Amino acid sequence: MTATDHRPAKASSGERVADWFDGRLGVYALGRRYLRKVFPDHWSFLLGEICLYSFVVLILTGVYLTLFFHPSMNEVTYHGGYVPLNGIRMSEAYASTLHLSFDVRGGLLVRQLHHWAALVFLAAMLTHMMRHFFTGSFRRPREVNWVFGWALLLLGLFEGLFGYSLPDDLLSGTGLRFVDGAVLSVPVVGTYLSFFLFGGEFPGHDIVARFYSLHVLLIPGIMAALVVVHLILVVYHKHTQFAGPGKSERNVVGTPFLPVYLAKAGGFFFLVFGVLALISAVATINPVWSYGPYRADQVSTGAQPDWYLGFAEGLVRVMPGWEITLAGHTLVLGVLIPIVVFPLLLVAIGVYPFVESWVTGDRREHHLLDRPRNRPVRTSIGAAWISLYLILLAGGGNDIVATRFHLSINTVTWAVRISVFVVPAVAFVVTRRICLGLQLRDRELVAHGRATGVVKRLPHGEYVEVHRPLGPAELHTLTEHEHRDSSDHRDLQTADPQPALGGARVPARHEEPQP
Repeated sequence: MTATDHRPAKASSGERVADWFDGRLGVYALGRRYLRKVFPDHWSFLLGEICLYSFVVLILTGVYLTLFFHPSMNEVTYHGGYVPLNGIRMSEAYASTLHLSFDVRGGLLVRQLHHWAALVFLAAMLTHMMRHFFTGSFRRPREVNWVFGWALLLLGLFEGLFGYSLPDDLLSGTGLRFVDGAVLSVPVVGTYLSFFLFGGEFPGHDIVARFYSLHVLLIPGIMAALVVVHLILVVYHKHTQFAGPGKSERNVVGTPFLPVYLAKAGGFFFLVFGVLALISAVATINPVWSYGPYRADQVSTGAQPDWYLGFAEGLVRVMPGWEITLAGHTLVLGVLIPIVVFPLLLVAIGVYPFVESWVTGDRREHHLLDRPRNRPVRTSIGAAWISLYLILLAGGGNDIVATRFHLSINTVTWAVRISVFVVPAVAFVVTRRICLGLQLRDRELVAHGRATGVVKRLPHGEYVEVHRPLGPAELHTLTEHEHRDSSDHRDLQTADPQPALGGARVPARHEEPQP
C-alpha cells in the first residue's frame, strides 16, 4: 500500500460550494433542523397553502400586468381592437386596459387570472382564519401570529379595492364615488380628506396614479413581509394538531417536510394554479369593455363591489338616511355610522384571542386543537359573526335580490335591517344548543357505544338494542378535551385532558417535540 492510498478523496465542486455557504450561513445545521420539520396530516391545513399559492399567482400575474398598464387619467381617443369603443374619449388607464385585453397576446387571460386569484386568496384567508378561530389555534403562544394573519386579511380587502378601481371604467368609478361619499361624511375634515385623496374635486386627476402606487408597491410589500413573518412564526411555534392517539401538547405527529411534504406541496401548488387558470379561461370576470369609461354624470346599474367588500356596501344601503346638525356641522349618520361599524366588525376578529384569554383566565400554552362542539360559546360567537356578514352581503345587493325575486326593494331593505339584529342572536342561541347536544351525544357514545340496530331479547323477556363499543382511537378523540364547567357560561379550563381509554397509542410516522 502506497502513501497516496491514505489521501482523502478530493471534494467535488458542489461539495466545496456547500461547505463555503455552511461556513458563513450554517446551512447544514439549518437543514438538519428544519428540513425534517413535521406537518400534520389533515385537509384543513391545506387552506393556508391555498392562501399562499394564490398570493404567489397574484404576484406573478401582477408583474406581467404592470408591463402594459398606464396609470394615467389623461384623456385619449381610443383606436384599438375593441371596435364598439373606437373614437370614444377615455382615460389612458381605461384605454391601456382595453389594449391589454384585446391586443396583447394572453393579456385577457392574465387579467382574469389575476382577478380570480384575488377572489380565491381572500376567500381562502377568511376560511383559513375561521378554521383557526373555531379550533382555538389562536391561543398562546400564537396570538401575535393571529394578528399578522388578520392584518393580511385587512390589507387584502383594501388591496382588492385599489386593484379593481384602476381600470377607470364605469363600474369602478361608481365604486370610487361611494368611497368619496364615505370620506366626505367624516366630520370637520371630510372635505379636506377628499381633496387630498383625489387631488381636487372628485374624480380629480391623481386617484389612479395614487392607487397604482399603493396597489403595486406599498401594500404588496407589506403583505409579503407579513407572509414571511407569519411563516417564520409557524415554524418557530410548530404546527397545532387535532387530538388523537399518540398526539399530545408536547409533540407534533405527521410527515416530514423533506421529501414527503415538499412533494405534496409542490403538486398542490400546480393544482391550485391549474384550477385558477381553468376558471379564468372559461368564466368572464370584470368585463370592463361592457361598462364603458367612467363619466361623473353616469352610473352603472346593479353595481356591487367584489364579495369581500359587499358587507360594507350593505351597511350603507340598509342604514336609514339620518342627518343631524351639531355645532354648525351636518353629520350624515346614514354614511358615518356604517363607516364606523365597518372597521369594528373586523377589529372584533383581530382582538378576540386577547378577549377570550382575559375572560377565561387561560394563560397556558395550547398546541392541541379544540373540537368546535367542545367550545360552544366561541363557536356560537363565530356563527353569529358569519351570519351578520352574510346578512349584510345580501343587503349590499338588495336591488339585485328585489329584481330577481320580484320583491319590493323597501321590503328587502327592511328585512335586512331587522335581520341584522335578529339573525345573529338566533344563530348564537341555536349554535350553542347544537354544540351542547353534540356533547351529550358524544357522552352517550363513550358510555354505551354505537348502536348496531340489532335487537336482543334477554332471558327475563326484556328487549334491548345491542351496542358496539368504540375503538381506542375513537374513544381518544371523544375524550381528549378539557371539561366545561356547567355552572358557568364561559368556556373555563377546569380539568386536565383525559388520557386515551384503554391505553392505546397508535405509532406515529414522525414526531417532533414542541418548543
